[in-house]
Amino acid sequence: MRIHVLSLFPGIFDGFLQGSIVRIAREKGAIDVELCDFRSFAAGRHATVDDRPFGGGPGMVLKPEPIFAAVEALEDTHGPMHRVMLTPAGRPLDQATLRRLSALPQLMILCGRYEGIDERVRSGIEWEEISIGDYVLSGGEVPAMVLIDGIARLLPGVLGDAESAELESFSTAGAVDHPQYTRPRDFRGMTVPDVLLSGDHAKIEEWRAQEAARRSEHRTLGTGTSPQSCAPQM
Repeated sequence: MRIHVLSLFPGIFDGFLQGSIVRIAREKGAIDVELCDFRSFAAGRHATVDDRPFGGGPGMVLKPEPIFAAVEALEDTHGPMHRVMLTPAGRPLDQATLRRLSALPQLMILCGRYEGIDERVRSGIEWEEISIGDYVLSGGEVPAMVLIDGIARLLPGVLGDAESAELESFSTAGAVDHPQYTRPRDFRGMTVPDVLLSGDHAKIEEWRAQEAARRSEHRTLGTGTSPQSCAPQM
């Protein structure tokens, strides 16, 4: 899979692309991430990419010309691709969306900046608009990393355990994962549930299903993670 990222600050991605699952996915040839600084498509001596908004107001707005030019140049070279705009107005990102996007051969991700993007970029180019949450960040680069990481781990051959991606949180009917424990058995008086040490796989699976359901219910009710478990929610 090839992902093209349009960003004014491509250097932000350097460490991200060289670490963890994304690095593994790239080394295995499962994913290719290409960074495009759309400032290079801006006209004029100063390569201006933003300007004051018509009608007044705070901040600066990204101009349409460099973004249109970048999109057209990339698609002229690599062919048409599915386009994603990261925006607070978008549809909330979920696991089903990640799975659908991971099946695409090519993806383009636009990272916004400043006060926003000229509305003609939205209306003049077809985008799938995605949000990672109802809060404000400095730009779309961090959301783009969330999207890329979520996609990379779903690509065939990336995770060592073929079942890992299927058993993670939100992979089954939107449920969160069950609590996980490892050694030591007793840490500061907090002990591993006896059922996990029983060797009875049927009982273990039953316990895990019950705990996952309980955690999902707590999350739906907005009460956070289970008060009976010290394991982090994944």
